[in-house]
Amino acid sequence: MNAEISMEKKRFAKFAVVGFSGTLVDFGIFNLLSSILGFLTLPSSVASFIVAVFNNFFWNRNWTYPESKERPFSEQFGKFGVVSVAGLIIRTLIFSAIENPLIAASRVVAPNIGITAEIIGHNLALGAVIVIVLFWNYFANKLWTYKGI
Repeated sequence: MNAEISMEKKRFAKFAVVGFSGTLVDFGIFNLLSSILGFLTLPSSVASFIVAVFNNFFWNRNWTYPESKERPFSEQFGKFGVVSVAGLIIRTLIFSAIENPLIAASRVVAPNIGITAEIIGHNLALGAVIVIVLFWNYFANKLWTYKGI
């Protein structure tokens, strides 16, 4: 039993590292598109999420769950994709609901810090939805995509 717990802790740590790399990819692409290139925030959020999903699938399949490579790629990627699309829907709905209130709060809390309230609000909203969707993705993938591994 202790070996199982130890292995699961190690796997969770790897999943967290992969999630952190996905978060960096997500924030980087989001800010590149929305803040630097001037794209709308919602399409930027969707695009950054999709790139992060590919990053996370690659690393989870090859590093976190390497034994999962024995399973058919298309089946596993399909399941991962379904979980990710559900996560994207959750993310988009919550992002849309909290983005403007966070921008408004940023105008009050940090009015003159050299970064616009829009950028602060967008990133706070993105950070919040990333944490929420992280839990969805972890448990849904553990119970379905990587079931039995």
